[in-house]
Amino acid sequence: MSMLSFEEKYRVRGGTLIGGDLFDFWVGQFYVGFFGVTTAFFSFVGIAMILLGASMGHTWNIWQISIAPPDISYGLYLAPLSKGGIWQIVTFCALGAFISWALREVEICRKLGIGFHVPIVFSFAILAYFTLVVIRPVLMGAWGHGFPYGILSHLDWVSNTGYQYLHFHYNPAHMLGATFLFTTTLALSLHGSLILSCTNPKKGEPVKAGEHENAYFRDVVGYSIGALGIHRLGFFLAISAVFWSAVCIVISGPFWTRGWPEFWNYWLNLPIWR
Repeated sequence: MSMLSFEEKYRVRGGTLIGGDLFDFWVGQFYVGFFGVTTAFFSFVGIAMILLGASMGHTWNIWQISIAPPDISYGLYLAPLSKGGIWQIVTFCALGAFISWALREVEICRKLGIGFHVPIVFSFAILAYFTLVVIRPVLMGAWGHGFPYGILSHLDWVSNTGYQYLHFHYNPAHMLGATFLFTTTLALSLHGSLILSCTNPKKGEPVKAGEHENAYFRDVVGYSIGALGIHRLGFFLAISAVFWSAVCIVISGPFWTRGWPEFWNYWLNLPIWR
């Protein structure tokens, strides 16, 4: 089935959350919808503000451009444009664009008559961003605790935040997030490589089917989770990685202010050692 003939099956009216038929149309292969319009609006305003911030800075070098949050002294108040206000507007526009895109995905899922797995996974990514630029700064009392928008400046913020809590990898939530991240990569790379090997056999060999895939993993690891199961597992591992990465940063500062190696001293103080 070609892509165009497949598109005819879901290019139907309805399934919209807001706006009815107002923006219920396609431009080429791109579904617009009300939330497609809001995504474009927030993206345009956000990019325009980033360019404005860059023009007010000292360089146009893409590696060094940085839109910094307000100083800690501004707390949770609005700051002047030149002193962090641009960062606040860009953050608002980014959240507007991300949330609009997720809701647009919901509308597409409704048109296709499928589950909401894609917007749910994307929502976890939005949650991680929201945690960094809204939840954690609010809990710590100042927008200045958010990260700057820039390539090198963002990397500096990550490094400085890690050193602020000494060895950040001792953060237990960070351990869980990293474990789920690498496990996601392992599980889906095993799945992807198996599919490629089955559907791209050597010349003269037949294309393998599902029973060959199951037999392979039963031989290698002793168990096959199945074609549907691997995608459910990948879904769980992926959202778990993002969720625990959000937890690891939100507890650093608002709930734990010392070095993370010190956290593990609780083990030495357990009554079983006395």
